[in-house]
Amino acid sequence: MANNQMKIGIILGSTRSGRVSPQVGKWVQEIADRRGDAEYEIVDIADFNLPFLGESSDQGQENAWKSKIAELDGYVFITPEYNHSITGALKNAIDLAYAEWNNKAAGIISYGATGGIRAAEHLRGILGELQIADVRTQPALSLFNDFENYTTFKPAELHEKHVNDMLNQVIAWSGALAPLRR
Repeated sequence: MANNQMKIGIILGSTRSGRVSPQVGKWVQEIADRRGDAEYEIVDIADFNLPFLGESSDQGQENAWKSKIAELDGYVFITPEYNHSITGALKNAIDLAYAEWNNKAAGIISYGATGGIRAAEHLRGILGELQIADVRTQPALSLFNDFENYTTFKPAELHEKHVNDMLNQVIAWSGALAPLRR
């Protein structure tokens, strides 16, 4: 891909053992890569071994996380719903940065018993505080219909169109906000 293309991070919002977010993230990246309109990469918060906010004097991991977030023009958050919200790991990762998030766009793909919609709505409020423009289209995946035995991701065909619609919006908004990031 050309170097002048936008960089969009597909952020995996779960770190627990047995999580399904890597399956969903891989699926999103496959759809995104076929588009050729940006550089898409999976950003797994588990790979950063992040400290809890305020609990570590070693800034190495936190700085690596901030650098990764800063180099991206937009995001797609993959979030499960835990107790009507996002995971603690995702909230902590978000809270470890501030300016690095500002003036960018984000899409949300949620999953859970009710499609993860309550987690997505909670995440929208958090993103607004960070000056991230969240886009309207939000694919919501059902643990009952889009996962076999709740663990093997088998998305309904209709979701691919929704992912593409969401990515269209993320790219448009990321481009529109680019002058504010300079």
